[in-house]
Amino acid sequence: MTTKTVLVSGASVAGPSAAYWLHQYGYSVTVVEAAPQLRPGGQAVDFRGEQMKLIDAMGLTDDLRKYETGMGDQQLLDPAGRPVATIPSKFISGELEVFRGDLARILYDRTTDYTEYVFGDRVTSLTETADGVEVTLRHGAPRRFDLVVGADGVHSGVRTAAFGAESRFRTDLGYHVAGFTAPNHLGLDHSGLIYSEPGRSAMIYSSRDAETVNVGLFFRGDPRGYGRPDLERQQEILADAYAGAGWELPRLLGTVPAAPDLYFDSIGQIKLDKWSKGRVVLLGDAAWCAGPGGSGTGLAMMGAQILAGELAAAGGDHVTAFANYEQRLRKPAHVGYKNGSGSGGFLAPATEKNVRSRNRMYRMLAGPVFGKVFDYMGYRAANAVRYREYPGRVAS
Repeated sequence: MTTKTVLVSGASVAGPSAAYWLHQYGYSVTVVEAAPQLRPGGQAVDFRGEQMKLIDAMGLTDDLRKYETGMGDQQLLDPAGRPVATIPSKFISGELEVFRGDLARILYDRTTDYTEYVFGDRVTSLTETADGVEVTLRHGAPRRFDLVVGADGVHSGVRTAAFGAESRFRTDLGYHVAGFTAPNHLGLDHSGLIYSEPGRSAMIYSSRDAETVNVGLFFRGDPRGYGRPDLERQQEILADAYAGAGWELPRLLGTVPAAPDLYFDSIGQIKLDKWSKGRVVLLGDAAWCAGPGGSGTGLAMMGAQILAGELAAAGGDHVTAFANYEQRLRKPAHVGYKNGSGSGGFLAPATEKNVRSRNRMYRMLAGPVFGKVFDYMGYRAANAVRYREYPGRVAS
């Protein structure tokens, strides 16, 4: 029997996770990534509930524990910068939290011995034939694969090539996010602060590296989005969005030009009627981006396991496998959409009244009476899909 070949686009988290699980069921995988190398840094991602079963099944728990952030509780500040509530670490950080860059590197190290990685290239066109997919790359020679998996994020090139322009499937929520590292002038130590003004917020935390803080900015902006601006334009947008801000925000924003890792994007959701087309299938944010709070990383890794498992269960019949994969993940993705749709207004309340109301809710939920509500909110998306082992693994 000839080993089936799969092209996976994207080498962040979903792509290497797919490579791991497809290898478990006998597939030969090539991963193509537009960036010239693995992307370091990024914000923290957490796992909890059913997702921990997946991490254990992949044998990643011990490796990830070595790099967990170890974050403690976070303080919610009022407009004057005074603490008004303590947010439990388990709500923000789950049972295990690591930086996205560390997770990506661990997944890459786990799969590189049996996966072909091609960096600095990307898919430009896909042509399905009777027995495969002809793939054109920006730089490399054309190649043929039995299947193609688009695990290349919200701006997926595979989705564009197979399904059409991103604008057909994207809904912008009117909020925007930026992230970067900055010097730790606040003296944070495995702790964080959350500060909000009408229409703009900042989350600042320091974990393993005591010299720096990770800064996450959330703000209301052009509801049509800003497209994909270059670095200079990103800095201009942030300067305008936080002009006149109080507390420590001017000092933090002043470090943006020197930040080595600025990330910027609009908060939006990706929704398609179907996640596959012929021999091409989408995974993670490329298929169901929900926005903050939608358990995107954990669900993408769960999706990789389900995709590979369903292909094995269907004996390689991709039509049956893709349909079953989608059936198992549609409801969990819907939970993510519901969580993510209100995230912008929660992270960056629009008015002073909304800020006060959000802060009161945090104080109430952090109390002993309503503490279980925090647990429910944190685990709802993570437990939306149950981990289930598929038979027939041929690799260990």
